[in-house]
Amino acid sequence: MHASTPQEVHVLFERAFNAGDVDAILALYEPGAVLVTGGKPVTGHDDIRAAFNGFLSSGVRMKLDTRAVIESGEGLAVLHGAWSLSPPSGTSGVSTEVVRRQPDGSWKFVIDNPSTPL
Repeated sequence: MHASTPQEVHVLFERAFNAGDVDAILALYEPGAVLVTGGKPVTGHDDIRAAFNGFLSSGVRMKLDTRAVIESGEGLAVLHGAWSLSPPSGTSGVSTEVVRRQPDGSWKFVIDNPSTPL
C-alpha cells in the first residue's frame, strides 16, 4: 500500500490498523520514523513494530478522521486527525503527524504523535 497524498496516509493507516496488519502499518513509516507511545518516543521499525504488536493484540478497531492537512512545497506535510477506538472504551484523541513525500512519490510518516496535548 502506498499513500499517493498526505491524507491517504490516514486512510491506509486506519485500514491496516483495523485489519491488525502490522506489516502494512510499518510500510507507512520511514525506517527512522518516530512514534510517540505512552508519552515516550520510539524510533525505527523494530520499536514501532513492538509498540503496535502489543496494542493490536487487544483487537480494538479505530475510526480516524483527518481534520487538517498542511502541506509545504518542500515535500513535507502535517496531518491532524481525530480518532476513537471501539469496542466503545471511551478512548479517543487527537493526533499530529509529519509525513514526507518519498522519491517514488508516496508519502510516509516521519513523526507520529497519536496523543497530541490539548
